[in-house]
Amino acid sequence: MEFVQQNIFLIAIAIVSGGMLLVLTFRRPGGAKAVTASEATMLINRESAQVIDIRDQNEYIAGHLVDSRNIPAASLAERAGELEQFKEKPLILVCQSGARSQVACGTLAKLGFVRVHNLEGGIAAWGEAGLPLKKGARR
Repeated sequence: MEFVQQNIFLIAIAIVSGGMLLVLTFRRPGGAKAVTASEATMLINRESAQVIDIRDQNEYIAGHLVDSRNIPAASLAERAGELEQFKEKPLILVCQSGARSQVACGTLAKLGFVRVHNLEGGIAAWGEAGLPLKKGARR
């Protein structure tokens, strides 16, 4: 009990930071569910999820997921009509690290897309998992 009284400030910080971690774990900003590379692979294989790479064209050409579409984040809202056929199907948004695609997930969720996912860690995590990347423009 004496320990708690002497270290109440440190204990309070630990409780608050733990609570914040729990909130972020269960409630992702932007309404999107983050998926790991292996979860994304399962969505692609089992449910024919469409992968949307929101990086700039030069980044996309340097290496992207096979069969992904390149729609840069800056033009995502205006080009959302191209994805209308996927409104009820799973969409996986990808960027370099997962940060930009998290914001883009929120944009698509506001436009009525129901099953929007963010690739946790982005292309970097995909590559670290040893999964294939295709170079060049999509044909």
